[in-house]
Amino acid sequence: MDRDVDMDIDEQPSTSAPKASSSSAVASNPDPATPLNLDLEAYISSYTGRTAIDRLIRIVSVCPPIASEAFVLAVQKIQEGRDPTVYQALCNAYEGGIGEMPALDGKWVDETIKRNQAEKVKLEGELKTYSNNMIKESIRMGHRDLAEFYRSVGDYPAALKHWTKSREFCTTSQHVLDGCISILELLIEQRNYAHLPTYIFKAESALEGASSALNAASKDKERDTGSTAGSSKKAQANIPDIDVLRSKLDFANGLSQLSQGNYERAAYFFLRLSGLGDWFGKLVSQADIAIYGVICGLSSQSRSAFKAQVIENLPFSAFIEQEPYIREIVESYMSSNFKGVLELLSKHHTRHVLDIHLFPHIPTLLSLTRSRLVTLYFTPFSTVKLDRMAEAFGWSVEDTEEFVVGLIRSGGIKGRVDSQGKVLQVKGKDRGGGREEVFVNALRTGVEMKRMTGKLLYRMKLQQLDLVIKQPKNQNQERGDGRGGQGSQVVEVD
Repeated sequence: MDRDVDMDIDEQPSTSAPKASSSSAVASNPDPATPLNLDLEAYISSYTGRTAIDRLIRIVSVCPPIASEAFVLAVQKIQEGRDPTVYQALCNAYEGGIGEMPALDGKWVDETIKRNQAEKVKLEGELKTYSNNMIKESIRMGHRDLAEFYRSVGDYPAALKHWTKSREFCTTSQHVLDGCISILELLIEQRNYAHLPTYIFKAESALEGASSALNAASKDKERDTGSTAGSSKKAQANIPDIDVLRSKLDFANGLSQLSQGNYERAAYFFLRLSGLGDWFGKLVSQADIAIYGVICGLSSQSRSAFKAQVIENLPFSAFIEQEPYIREIVESYMSSNFKGVLELLSKHHTRHVLDIHLFPHIPTLLSLTRSRLVTLYFTPFSTVKLDRMAEAFGWSVEDTEEFVVGLIRSGGIKGRVDSQGKVLQVKGKDRGGGREEVFVNALRTGVEMKRMTGKLLYRMKLQQLDLVIKQPKNQNQERGDGRGGQGSQVVEVD
């Protein structure tokens, strides 16, 4: 008996993996509490500052087997900074006995608090003096210094307030651009994704303004010296690391789109990155860029788009080399080894759930990836036996049937399932998967190529036999109106 599933059924696709065997790559997601293929010291060595501490706190909260080791490393990182208050967040994340864990050095805490208070008073006094003198550049720098100070001590609202105030005293587009980049860095560190689009837009406008201003100044200078060549390129060269600035804006755009669930747009921005300058380590690692780009691309992009933006993208290849298993995932996907793709994603699941930016989206990304792989597997066929599909993905036949039915109900596959014969078939006019049209077009193209080739060979033979008659030169000159443009005639001889 056929199980016909109508395409107009309004039902959401299953977001859980098929209930395959424990060895299956799509079995229930591995417990984040079980550290798999994770070298903690090597992992955390890619980060510095507050980002390293936040990632260690994340490990402490979801990986109990290595929580103690991560706790110790976090305490060391905290004592390298200027924010003793973050220790409380670390303790709240740790589920074990706090008494057994190392505490902060009391002397260091007292000295740090005193030093922070003294520097705060000093910077506020300097800002007050600058404000009384009414020197805009000095006031801007005073707000900038206070913003950096508050960020270093963990007071993000105060830091954002002073960065915002500093924009009121900017005198050039370059100053506005620097301020927007610093605010974006602050928001990413704070994981405040909602405000990213606002400052991305302001930074892009400031970058365009700075380029235009330098371009105009360069043209004036070239006019005075009598040379105008290359003025635009020279103007852009005067903006420090313009490619890095654009990559930073792309990275912020990628995180913004990721937070909204727009995975295709997020992949587009992540795959455009070439270098982030000082943001590497401070906010993200090169391996993270490879993970973000490839996982978002697998879940949302077509095979051709993935090949163009990942395989043929040389700058992004440098990021893939930083994480070998990502290269294995890409190779498995391009060779249609879908079981290998799912097994690698499952094997390194812990690495993904530990990421402070990616972990909320992992279930959805994995679900979309499975659905896209199944759809891609079925596309070339008009009928597929479910047992062969189950073998290709490492699932049981029953779980494969359940997953495919969910895809049919959601519109991912236009087909129906024969429950008795365990066969998936294309439904209605789509039967054949478009292969008949492909064959017809191929045959038509072959006939046309054969006809054109015959004509070419015929003309070449006539030329070899010297049966091409050229018109006299004076006759060509008389036909100046262009109607007798051909300079030779072919005489056909039986």
